[in-house]
Amino acid sequence: MTTLRFVPIVLVAVLIGFHASNRAAAKPKAWERLSSCRYVEDKNNDGDSFRIKCEEKDFVLRLYFIDAPETNLRDGERTHQQSEHFGVSLDEAMKAGVKATELARKTMNGSFDVWTKWSSGAGRGKEVRVYGLVEAEGKSLVEILVSSGLARIVGQPVPLPNGEKSTAYKKTRRDGK
Repeated sequence: MTTLRFVPIVLVAVLIGFHASNRAAAKPKAWERLSSCRYVEDKNNDGDSFRIKCEEKDFVLRLYFIDAPETNLRDGERTHQQSEHFGVSLDEAMKAGVKATELARKTMNGSFDVWTKWSSGAGRGKEVRVYGLVEAEGKSLVEILVSSGLARIVGQPVPLPNGEKSTAYKKTRRDGK
C-alpha cells in the first residue's frame, strides 16, 4: 500500500519533467555564425547541399530557401519535377544542376561564413545535413543561385539572422527584387 502512494507523486514528477523538456525543445534555436569556413570536395556536393569545414566541424550544409536542379537521375521524380518547374528537358535540368554546383563551388572558393541553427536538413542520403546560409565576400549564395536562374525558391519558413521574415525574403527573391 505504501508503494501505491508514491505512484501519483512519481507520475506527477515525470509529467512535469516531460512538460519542461517539451517547452525547452519548442524554443526556437538561435542562429550561430561560423567564420572562416571552407568548401570540401565531395562526390555528393551539388548546388544547394555540400560538405564544408568550419574550424573543427566538418558537415554537410543544405541551403535554406532554395532547390537547385539535380545533377543526375538518382531521384528521377525530383529531377522530373525540377525540369517541369524550369520548363526544360531532363537533360537541360541536369546540366543546370552541374552549373549550379560549379557556381556554388566557385562562390565558396575562399573563406566564407555560414549562418546555421543546426536544424536537420533531412535528405535521402545516409549522412546528416544541417540547414544554413552561406555568405561569401558579403554576398548570399542563395541570392547568387536564384538570380543566375539556377535555383528555385522553396523551403522552410525561418526568420533570417537579421530578423527578416523568410516569407518576405523569399517573395522578394522570387519576384527578382
